[in-house]
Amino acid sequence: MSPKPGLILQHGENGPPARFGEWLRERGLPFVVAHIWEEPVPDARKFAFVVSLGSIHSAASTEPAWIQHEIAALRTAAEHDVPALGLCFGGQALSVALEGGTDPLPAPEIGWIPIESFDRSVPGGPWLQYHSEQMRVPPGARELARSPAGPAVFTRGPHMGVQFHPEADAGLANLWAQKDPDLPDAGLTPADIASQSAAHAQPAREQAFRLFDAWIDGAVKPA
Repeated sequence: MSPKPGLILQHGENGPPARFGEWLRERGLPFVVAHIWEEPVPDARKFAFVVSLGSIHSAASTEPAWIQHEIAALRTAAEHDVPALGLCFGGQALSVALEGGTDPLPAPEIGWIPIESFDRSVPGGPWLQYHSEQMRVPPGARELARSPAGPAVFTRGPHMGVQFHPEADAGLANLWAQKDPDLPDAGLTPADIASQSAAHAQPAREQAFRLFDAWIDGAVKPA
């Protein structure tokens, strides 16, 4: 891998790298975190890879202004073969950058939910789903997994879009549930999420590391 650091794009105080940061440190991969809601989006060409995390905002929106700036940065990354990984909002933003897109869901997909995997590189979960929009599989990409709501993972060259939150641990999942005023609309309570997290969050850590390893292996040796 390049000696340059990787770039993580964080979109709010409650959306840290969490387990993805743990994985990077365990693998000895240097990285910097850019707080996109309060600083400009860096030039993707200066980094070994780019990772876009989750957000309460829509990748289809023009506000806040950083959304379109970030999509442009992800497009630049793709044009210059800088490996990109998108997680939930980040997967949607990566899809938009690769000429895919997003679609609203009839109901939010929230909770620790198994996925149907079509590739050995993608463990079946359960994974934390927390989204009300759904990424599309961009042209030329390969769908590797699906959740009940739609595409869960795609790859195109060294780039991977993920609709769920492999970076989330129990504390992060529970924090989001506690702060979500719309959670009852999904027929859930914070206690429901806490119960699911207690059962699934710790086993998901090993699966998340397997998924991140598969991405970085593809980034180093694109198919």
